[in-house]
Amino acid sequence: MEVKKKTPVNTITRDVKYLAEPTGNIYETVVLLSKRANQISLEEKKELAKKLEDFRTDRDTMDEVFENREQIEISKYYEKLPKPDLIAITEFEDGELYYRMAGKEEDPLRR
Repeated sequence: MEVKKKTPVNTITRDVKYLAEPTGNIYETVVLLSKRANQISLEEKKELAKKLEDFRTDRDTMDEVFENREQIEISKYYEKLPKPDLIAITEFEDGELYYRMAGKEEDPLRR
C-alpha cells in the first residue's frame, strides 16, 4: 500500500462544517470516512500478513522470535504508518474519494 507523504501521523483538529460540505451532512461524511478507513485497514492487514507469512515456521523457539530482525523491521514500518482514519480523511479532503449515495440522483460535480 502506498502512503502519501502529506498524510499526517498525528491527529489534527478539523472544522466539522468543512468536512460536511461535500456530502451536505456530517453523519454521511462520518459513515463515508469510516467505510474507507475499514477498507484501508483491511488492505494493510492483508499486506502485513502476506509479508510475515515468509517468517512463519512450524516450530518457533524463543531465540528465533527475538532474533528475527527482518520481521521486526517490517512490523516497525507498519507501526509508523499513519492510521487508516487519517489516510481516509486526507483522501476525502483532497477529493480523491469517489462516492455516491443510494437513492439520490447522480451529481456530476460530486467526487
